[in-house]
Amino acid sequence: MKLQEKLDAYKKGFLKKVPEDALSVMKRATEDLRNSGIMDQTVKVGQKAPDFELKDVDGKDVVLSELLKKGTVVLGFYRGRW
Repeated sequence: MKLQEKLDAYKKGFLKKVPEDALSVMKRATEDLRNSGIMDQTVKVGQKAPDFELKDVDGKDVVLSELLKKGTVVLGFYRGRW
C-alpha cells in the first residue's frame, strides 16, 4: 500500500471517531488558517527547509542541519488538544 493510501485510510478512520462538534472546530480552524494567507509563507513540496533549532519531546535542543548529517529527516507537527 502506498503512503498516500495509508494516510487516506487513517484519515477516514479518524473522521469516523471524532465528535461532530470537534470536527466542526477543526474544519473552521483549518479554513481560518488557509484564509489568513499563511500558506503563502510555507515551504512548498520539493523546497529545502531553512535550518532551525527547536526542542525535541524531551526538551533537548535539536538543529535540523545536524540531523540531516545523519540522514533523512521527517518532521511532525501537532497543535495539541483541540
